[in-house]
Amino acid sequence: MSKGTATVYVIDDDPGVLESLTLMIQGMGLDVKPYPSAEAFLDGCQESPDSARCMVLDVCLPGLSGLGLYQMLTAEGRGMPTIMISGCADIPTAITAMRAGAVDFLEKPVSDRSLWVRIREAIDQCVRQRRAAGRKTELSQHVGRLSTRQHEVLDLLVAGRRPKQIARQLGIGEKTVAKHRAIVLEKMQVESVVELVRLFADPGTVNNPH
Repeated sequence: MSKGTATVYVIDDDPGVLESLTLMIQGMGLDVKPYPSAEAFLDGCQESPDSARCMVLDVCLPGLSGLGLYQMLTAEGRGMPTIMISGCADIPTAITAMRAGAVDFLEKPVSDRSLWVRIREAIDQCVRQRRAAGRKTELSQHVGRLSTRQHEVLDLLVAGRRPKQIARQLGIGEKTVAKHRAIVLEKMQVESVVELVRLFADPGTVNNPH
């Protein structure tokens, strides 16, 4: 996924602000999708599954609020890195937005520099999240190809057990352990136990082989 294909969704009920933000972001070389309300976004947004994306979202929207939209999208698994903006923000609102997971909370008028920096951070975050999700899916698929016995060997290898310890714990011979170990490495598409352990130590994948 390329950052060059990134899309920025801008939602603000003030026509002047919406136009200004749209032009500002277009000047950054990014694709912009402007919406005057949360409802307009929900009705008209067609998300691209392959492009990096983020949102610049006004907190004080008529109807469904910006914070309400953000929380709804997150609950539905459609969330994206979001920069909250507001011209009438107070500290409690900012704290709520940040606790909800917003990249940042900016007060209007938003400067070009501040917006540029935060959008790049949001896009970078989206790219990392997409890559991590891809690694997790791929790893789960590999694990799903293992037999019950191979699962057991995998668990013990990741836990740092040596072949002799695995053989004793599972009640099988060391040669059998060696065969299972080779199959596990092949199915997990790694060259060594060290690489195998690193797979499950990566917070971007999963912490438990199951």
